[in-house]
Amino acid sequence: MHTVDVLDSFLAYHDAGAGTRPVVFLHGNPTSSHLWRDVLPHVTPHARCLAPDLVGMGASGKPDIAYRLDDHARYLDAWFDALGLDEVVLVGHDWGGALAMDFGARHPGRVAGIALVETFLRPLTYAELPERAARMFRLFRSPEGERAVLEENMFIEYNLPTLLPHLPEADLAVYRAPYPTPASRAPMLAWAREFPLEGGPADVVARIERYGAWMAGSAGVPKLLMTVEPAIGLGGAAVIDWAARTFADLEVEPVGTGSHHAPEDRPEAIGRTVARWLRGHALAAPVARRTAP
Repeated sequence: MHTVDVLDSFLAYHDAGAGTRPVVFLHGNPTSSHLWRDVLPHVTPHARCLAPDLVGMGASGKPDIAYRLDDHARYLDAWFDALGLDEVVLVGHDWGGALAMDFGARHPGRVAGIALVETFLRPLTYAELPERAARMFRLFRSPEGERAVLEENMFIEYNLPTLLPHLPEADLAVYRAPYPTPASRAPMLAWAREFPLEGGPADVVARIERYGAWMAGSAGVPKLLMTVEPAIGLGGAAVIDWAARTFADLEVEPVGTGSHHAPEDRPEAIGRTVARWLRGHALAAPVARRTAP
């Protein structure tokens, strides 16, 4: 992995592939760029692929910050600037998708396309979540959330093995490694409490509504939304139908059966779908790279 200094810390990232078109893969909670390891080989023949670890996660630095959505956006902006990335295609899962759409809304001239899977397309209600997920996120927002996430490492030791029973222990160990202590697990709890539910947190909901408006109004920017079955939660049928009716220039492509962590379940299907979409919109064509400051 490469590293680059950003603000008061650093981000680690993978950088491989052909051509100069940057295609940036953004992970979510509680994973890292390791999420994309079996997706990238299907895309690197067509574009330059970069996959960073978000601040506080994976092999990136862990500064003393709150790890809210705005914090991640600031460090990610600094990473884009440090590498001089323009006319990028963004591929995002979970909070990585939210960061991708947020970046597009704030820097529309720097985004050539967006591909998404299992991410925050709009604010939700508890009623739209599976019952078990609703109970879990109520727990995270309570004082007991600190015990569950910080002390018991619930995201790594329970959520990932439950959703991904086929995940080899070696890969689970990669996801576990950045979080050896309760203090190191703070980013996972912060992300859980950012979930836009029932109108809160208000600033996160407002930010998601702003990028939703940009997704709806950005005709000419190709967008890809990949879906998995069964369609529940973030990728529920009602949410996908809303996005299909709302977002400009959106293509919806099923990638097969899978869980929320679809890049672990369907890496080949996701990789091939992204590569085909890139070729179909000439998004694999070379672009000039801005000189890093």
